Amino acid sequence: MTLHAATVASPFPEQALPPWRRAVLKVGSSLLAADGGGLSPRHALGLAQFVSANVLAGREVVIVSSGAVAAGRAILPRADEPGAAMAARQALAALGQAQLIGLWQRFFERPVAQVLLTHDDLRNRRRYLNARATLNELLRLGALPVVNENDTVSVDELKLGDNDNLAATVAALVDADALFIATDIDGLYSADPRTVADARPLHDVPELSDEVLAMAGGAGSRAGTGGMRTKLEAAAKAGRLGIETYLFNGRSSDVVRALAQDRLFGTRIHAARSREAARKHWLRHAPLTEGAIVIDAGAAQAMREKGASLLPGGITGAEGAFRRGDMVQVCWNAPQGRVCIARGVSQYAADDVRRIAGRHSRDIEAVLGYNYGGSVVHRDDLVLP
Repeated sequence: MTLHAATVASPFPEQALPPWRRAVLKVGSSLLAADGGGLSPRHALGLAQFVSANVLAGREVVIVSSGAVAAGRAILPRADEPGAAMAARQALAALGQAQLIGLWQRFFERPVAQVLLTHDDLRNRRRYLNARATLNELLRLGALPVVNENDTVSVDELKLGDNDNLAATVAALVDADALFIATDIDGLYSADPRTVADARPLHDVPELSDEVLAMAGGAGSRAGTGGMRTKLEAAAKAGRLGIETYLFNGRSSDVVRALAQDRLFGTRIHAARSREAARKHWLRHAPLTEGAIVIDAGAAQAMREKGASLLPGGITGAEGAFRRGDMVQVCWNAPQGRVCIARGVSQYAADDVRRIAGRHSRDIEAVLGYNYGGSVVHRDDLVLP
């Protein structure tokens, strides 16, 4: 982006961001909560401008936003008195969700979509695939997804600050290149800078070792429940999936403006491996279900020589009772005997594969009554030996 590069006062040196095309931006309650209760647009505006600048540059952004409980607290403050039951905080989240999504919608001309998830949704493979398909379709349509934990039915985020962890999971869900975590401090320090005068800023973290993790402090402010520890745990999770994490001060308008120019004043946490390598590693080593998709010679050739997706037209049958989202073998009954040439994630259950085998992709919806895409196993979900 070619914006004017202004001087930024920060204890962290400037770093150039690596190129990215899709990112998740995590925004915590401490950046959205107003001093007197409710939500404030003060810091959200700058973060929204960061999103808009990148969208105009042809990139895609998903926001993971806390703040529903803080918003609900302003509506019914007595519900959050000391000793209040978890159900009371869940009620506050239900009250505050509309205010939270309204806060983000006011900054954008494009549609803003609210997506509420639980960790159970993301542990279940079929619901995981449905969530991924929804988020990818929202991005394709030009909408801005704003994701939050579904606090009314899940207590994990309310207890543990797990929206940091949720952000890392969403980054994997949408195949993001980067995870940006907006915090209320400048980045990662060797100790808590609020209590240790000689704490050193750590601007570049090649590896999240146990020593680095031990530098993280505890919980943050009352408005939010996530401290630096959960942010580093989220970065470690993202890093294992090939996604870099960037911590920055979301309260500093200069830092946020610089970030829109691909200039980071904060902490860069490197990925443990490349995104492609992480994906291929998972595809190679994820447990197989007892089932296989059987293909013809033409499909085998296209997959081997061209790296093509597996389309229904090249399928001759399916074995077993695998479900949508299961890892299956792709096999060809060659003249010399059966050869299993690949493994991958099936977008359709075994019974559906049998029904569409040999058909054109355009016939899928007419045959099944629904359509999860034109490929049975997409090339991004496929690995050859």
